[in-house]
Amino acid sequence: MQLPKPIKVSPIVDENPIFENGKEDQPLSPMSRLFHEPESNLYIVVMIGFKSKINPDFVKANLGHSLLKHHRFSSLQVEDEKIKGGLKWVPTTVNLDNHVIVPNLEPKSIDSADKFVEDYVSNLSKTGIKMSKQPMWDLHLLNIKTSDAESVAVLRVHHSLGDGTSLVSLFLSCTRKVSNPEELPSNSIPPTSKEGDSSGIKGFWPYLSFKYFWFVFSLFYNTLVDAVMVIATILMFAKDSETPLKGIMGKAPGPRRIVHRSLSLEDVKFVKNAMNTTINDAVVAVTQAGLSRYLNRKYGELLLVNKGASERNNNLPKNIRLRAAIMKDLRSSSEVQELADIVKNGYKTKSGNKIGFVIFPFSIALRDDPLDYLREAKARMDRKKASLEAEFSYLLSQYTVKFGIKGANCPSKTTLLFSNVKGPQEEISFYGHPIAYVAPSCYGQTNGLTIHFVSYANKMTFILSVDDDLIPDPHQLRDDLEESLHLMKNAVIARGLTKSNASDY
Repeated sequence: MQLPKPIKVSPIVDENPIFENGKEDQPLSPMSRLFHEPESNLYIVVMIGFKSKINPDFVKANLGHSLLKHHRFSSLQVEDEKIKGGLKWVPTTVNLDNHVIVPNLEPKSIDSADKFVEDYVSNLSKTGIKMSKQPMWDLHLLNIKTSDAESVAVLRVHHSLGDGTSLVSLFLSCTRKVSNPEELPSNSIPPTSKEGDSSGIKGFWPYLSFKYFWFVFSLFYNTLVDAVMVIATILMFAKDSETPLKGIMGKAPGPRRIVHRSLSLEDVKFVKNAMNTTINDAVVAVTQAGLSRYLNRKYGELLLVNKGASERNNNLPKNIRLRAAIMKDLRSSSEVQELADIVKNGYKTKSGNKIGFVIFPFSIALRDDPLDYLREAKARMDRKKASLEAEFSYLLSQYTVKFGIKGANCPSKTTLLFSNVKGPQEEISFYGHPIAYVAPSCYGQTNGLTIHFVSYANKMTFILSVDDDLIPDPHQLRDDLEESLHLMKNAVIARGLTKSNASDY
C-alpha cells in the first residue's frame, strides 16, 4: 500500500515574530515563572501519530513561517536585572537544526516499535532544555511504524511558554483540514463563559431575584469553603491518603513513563447522553472507576490475595482520600478567539499561562452499578462549577510567585493532575502530514500520576504519565480505564437508557 504524500501548504503571513503588546525584552509573567519552581518545573510533551512518513525538510521549512512567528518560540529566557528573581524574554536567532531532531533509526533492529517510542519519551523526561542557550522547545521526528501510526512526532515545550489552551491554538494554526488542505480547522476550544439571556426577566422578576440571590450566596459560600481547602492543602492540614498512586512529598521528580490509548468518542457520548451529563463528567467517572479497579487489585496483592480473587473481592481500605488537581482555562470567550487568530491573522495578543485549578475529590470504591460513578462525578462537578475556586487558585499562584513564597504549590500535594481538552472535530494534517492521533502529557511534576483526556475527530485518547518508580504497571491502569468505559456502556444498553443529547462539554 502506497502511503499518502505530504500536501504542500502555503506559508502563513509575515516573517517577523509577534510580540505581546508589541514590546521586546518583556518580563515573564508570575505564572510563567511558577513553572520554573522546583515542584512545578514542567515540560509539556505532545506525541503526534501520523498516517504517513514524515518529511523532516518539509516540516522545518514550514516551522519558520508559523511556529517561530510567536516570540516565545524564538526567545531566550534570561535573568531580568529589574526584577529580583525575575526572568525576561530576549529574542534570538533560531537554528532549527538544534530544535528539530531526527534520529537515525533502524526499524529492523527494533523488536517493538511501540515500546521504542515509549522508551524514547521516557528518556526525554530525564532531560531538560537550558533556557539561556536556546528557546525552550524541540521537535523529535521518529520515522517508525507503530501499532496506530506510520510515524510519530514528539513535541516538547517548557510550560513557561504557554498552557494547554494557548499551545493547542498555536498548534492548530499549523494544521489544515484533510478534507480541504487550504482551510484551517474549526476553532475547537470551547468558550469559557457565556452571555446570559435576559429575556423574560420582567414577568418573573420576584422569582428570578430570589434565584439570583441564592446563586450569589451559593457562589460566595462554595468559594469560601474551597479557598479554605486549598490553603489547608498547601499547609498540609488536608492530606491525601497514602496509596500505591501517591507520590512521596519532597522527592525530586524522576523519569516518567507515558502511555496512551484511543477509544471511540461515540462510546463516551453514548454513555453521557444516556445519563444526561457532559463528556467531562463521563471521563471523570471513567477515571474514578478505573482507579478504583486498579487500587482494589493493588491492595489485594498487598494482602497476598491471588489475582482472580483480588479482582472479585473488595480489598479497598475505607475512607480513602484521593484528590486530583483539575486544570481549568480562565480565558474569556473573546480571549479564546484571539488565541485562535494568533497566527492566522498575525493578531498581537497575550498567550502564555492563564490557568487555575480545582481540588476534586475522587470517589474510590467498588460499585455494583457502574453508572453510580457517573452520578457521583456529575454531582461533584456541578458543585465545583458553582464556585470561583479556579480563579482564587490562579490569583494565589500569582501572588505566591510574586512575593517569593516557597512551598505554596497546591497541585503537587494532591495524588494526581487531571485535564480534559476538546480537540478538533475533523481530521487534520500537520504541514501536509495527516494526523492519526494527538496525545499530550507532561513531566517534571512530583505527582505520581497525571491523566489527560483529549478528543480528536471520532476518537477519545487518554494519556497516563506515571512516576516510573511508583507505578511500574501503567499498562494495567490503562486497561482498567478502558474496561471501566466498556462496563458503563454495557450498563446503559442493559437498562435501555439510550437517548440523544446535543450538549457535549
